[in-house]
Amino acid sequence: MNGRGRKIAVGLREFYYAPYRQTFARARQEEDDLFLMLVLSEALGVPNPASYYTIELLPVMYDRVHDWHTRMGLDRSPLDQISCC
Repeated sequence: MNGRGRKIAVGLREFYYAPYRQTFARARQEEDDLFLMLVLSEALGVPNPASYYTIELLPVMYDRVHDWHTRMGLDRSPLDQISCC
C-alpha cells in the first residue's frame, strides 16, 4: 500500500474506532479489576481454587493495588498484607 492508501486506512480505522474509545477503555479497566480480584481473592478472604496458579502473579498485582483502591474511592488499601499508602 502506498502512503496515501495507508493514510486513508488509518483515517477510516480512527473514524470507526473513535466513538467507542471510552467504552473500550472502560471494558478493559473492568476486566483488569476482575483479574486483580481473582489474583488477590485469598488476601480478601475469599477461597480461590486457582490460587496455585495465580500465586506467581502476586508481585505484579501488588504494584497495581494503589491504583485500584484509589479508583474504587478507598483512602487506604483494604488488604491487611498490602499497605501501599
